[in-house]
Amino acid sequence: MSDFDNPCLSLAIARSMRAGGEYFNIWVFKAPLPGANAFHECSWSEDLTRTWVGWQEIFTPRGLPHVPFVHHAAQRPLAVPFDPNMPLTSRLMQQLGISLWEWVFDGQIQQSLAQSQGIAIGQNRPLRLRLEIRDPDLTPLPWEIMQPQAGKPAISLSQQILFSRTTSDVEPLPFQRSAQALNILLVLGKNTEPQVGSAPELKLQQEADTLKKILESQFSVESLPANPGISVPCYVDPLLEPSRAELIEALRTENYNVMFYAGHGIPNPDGGLLFLRSDASINGTELAQVLVRGGVKLAVFNACWGAQPDRENQQAIPRSSLAEVLIHHGVPAVLGMRDSIADEEALSFIQSFAQSLRERMAIDRAVAVARQELLTRYKFNQPAWTLPVLYMHPEFNGELVKPIGEGITELPTILPKMPEKTIPGAYLRSLDGPSQIWPIKTGRIQIGRSQKNGLVIQEKWVSQEHAEIIYRDYDNKATYCLRDFSRFGTFILSSEGWQSIYHQEVPLQSGVKLKFGSTQGQTLEFAIE
Repeated sequence: MSDFDNPCLSLAIARSMRAGGEYFNIWVFKAPLPGANAFHECSWSEDLTRTWVGWQEIFTPRGLPHVPFVHHAAQRPLAVPFDPNMPLTSRLMQQLGISLWEWVFDGQIQQSLAQSQGIAIGQNRPLRLRLEIRDPDLTPLPWEIMQPQAGKPAISLSQQILFSRTTSDVEPLPFQRSAQALNILLVLGKNTEPQVGSAPELKLQQEADTLKKILESQFSVESLPANPGISVPCYVDPLLEPSRAELIEALRTENYNVMFYAGHGIPNPDGGLLFLRSDASINGTELAQVLVRGGVKLAVFNACWGAQPDRENQQAIPRSSLAEVLIHHGVPAVLGMRDSIADEEALSFIQSFAQSLRERMAIDRAVAVARQELLTRYKFNQPAWTLPVLYMHPEFNGELVKPIGEGITELPTILPKMPEKTIPGAYLRSLDGPSQIWPIKTGRIQIGRSQKNGLVIQEKWVSQEHAEIIYRDYDNKATYCLRDFSRFGTFILSSEGWQSIYHQEVPLQSGVKLKFGSTQGQTLEFAIE
């Protein structure tokens, strides 16, 4: 059974507007069932910051630790539970993983996860779980190590969950061509950053030959898959220290579904900066245009900081990491490193990752398998397995090569029983021109330009799937909520005028007035019967 149509649960974390303290909203913005939607508000504690800083002091010896909130910097000593059977590194890894899990999966969010896992189990599939971090101060944290309790696997190692990060601030996913092979453009950039030009140069040709051999290598007898017929060929074209024009021309041919970059990179507001050669570099925004036009589905970066935001005046810049910028512009999947990774570790990961892709695995499953390989070789208490960070476009199902045709399998129809509840009726009413009413009879209405919506608005600033109004428990109170998914936002009339809601969820009061996409659009009134 393929991983391409798995049920998906998508969570978002954003800073709350509540004054005083570090408060965050955590909510489900996509779930297998509408009833699995949830919302939770919580505060970031000093204990979490202490654990995170302590983790960095052990596992990130280079430079000063990243402290997300300055007023938490002066702290009491970190208390790590004592266990004579576990080294300090293992205890610290486990403590941070459990602390992050408990912070995210609390209350209704935990219930939503359990319901979604029930759906996935009923379909005999893993659950695809995507996490969107909308506060850049939280982006550097290793969310991949979250684990529910001691003895349970981390979320990115689980057999039942396919974990990745995502961002909803995206361009639509372009048409995806099917392929029957891995066609990889292997780009080896300048080995040293410009300011360290005197450092010894690596032998790029030797490195290219090694990587090409690893990526194209046939399976050994010991590692043959159960069904060798599912394996696809892999072709690698090396491109050593290219100029910008050479890189663009190679991608323009549309011959590749994977681009692999090895070299140096640094953070930059436009999505990082990759050094191609001594006289050429390219930033993430520029690279994104070429990758999308060339039809590349997966971009892999063996370079420092590929998944880290840039900073200005000690403040993280939102959506500035290379991975987020590429996803924003429509690249389906990006794999970067949260920090520097040793060459031996990187090669082990790449070999296992490529082998899994050749077995037609979905990209997020292939990353999990390769991460498990790092864990086996370098142990749980070492950071290697935590370094790869996968971002996936919210519309992408992870298919890199075309799956083998499967017969139709009847899926179980018994779903987890949802508690019955009475939903008050509501409606939207047009206030411009002839009066029109759109009833909300089942507790949910979708709004947008697409004809599949319950309310179709044919205005140029309205997205195909712009927003929805849904009845749910919001902050322990049952009410209707507006969820915006659009490109230009939704506007709500308040005492201070039209307020923009962009990729957020907010409760609605009866009688509130709305505009979708622009303040020039038609005015609608929401009312509860």
